[in-house]
Amino acid sequence: MGPRTRRVVNRVNSAVMALRSSPGLGPLLSRNLTVVTYTGRRSGRTFSTPVSFRRAGDTVTISVAMPDSKNWWRNFLGEGGPIALQLDGVDRTGHAVARRDDRGRVSVTVRLEG
Repeated sequence: MGPRTRRVVNRVNSAVMALRSSPGLGPLLSRNLTVVTYTGRRSGRTFSTPVSFRRAGDTVTISVAMPDSKNWWRNFLGEGGPIALQLDGVDRTGHAVARRDDRGRVSVTVRLEG
């Protein structure tokens, strides 16, 4: 991803995160949109990004749109790793594992803790 594209993506993500926090649209957007926070495997830096999700009990599923143009989900390949999410106004932690199916689709499954 080039620097111009990266700037656009960062601006869109910032706008989505701001809307998610707004009193009017926030509750509506928060039903299917969360912010994931994780530590990069190689960099050791902490990142946050908005994603859409589905939840069933203590399992959250994130379908990664256009996975080949994104890198964040690669931190959860193999054994996976720790992740934090904002759900129902509460910060939750869990263990995330990313999988790519035979059609190239990527999903990240998060098992929430306590």
